[in-house]
Amino acid sequence: MTAYPPQPWHLVADARVSIWRVPVADLPAVPAEPLVIAGHASVFTAWIDYTPPGRLAYHELLAAVAVKGRRVSCSITEIWVDSEVSLHGGRDLWAIPKDLATLDFTSGRTFTATAATADDWIATAAFKGRAGLPVRLPTSFDVVQERDGLLRTPVGAKVRPRPASADWSFNPTGPLGYLASRRPVTSLELPASELRFGS
Repeated sequence: MTAYPPQPWHLVADARVSIWRVPVADLPAVPAEPLVIAGHASVFTAWIDYTPPGRLAYHELLAAVAVKGRRVSCSITEIWVDSEVSLHGGRDLWAIPKDLATLDFTSGRTFTATAATADDWIATAAFKGRAGLPVRLPTSFDVVQERDGLLRTPVGAKVRPRPASADWSFNPTGPLGYLASRRPVTSLELPASELRFGS
């Protein structure tokens, strides 16, 4: 077994996030009860580049659904990383269903990303940031996964959000295919975010 750090993980990340409104009937299996408004749930997709001086350095693509909770909460339904340390830690500590994939990121005026497994491609995206206020905001939320009931993991973060345009492509027969014909409601860049994952 690959050794991984004990929780909490203190991480530094450059993240690109899009938010989608998806009819409940089209959602994948969700561990907790989705937060539904007018028959739709909110789905968050994110490309995340974890960098030094954070505890681990790796790439990640995830999809999460907003769920009911005592405070802002989500359940991760699909997630890929390119680090076995992250994979085993996420599964063992927090029941996060991480899988391995090849994740390629390029930075510059436009950020591009691709994700693929040995079997097929998963998704691609291009993000272009826009001007935003240089304000770092504290936030916190719970990640809710299934393990002998519901396991709630607290996450604290300091983020500096700025609006972005995003162009996504999803493999229509892949695990994120339910998003293939949709457009995000909004997209954000979150550069140099600081995260504390776990208790």
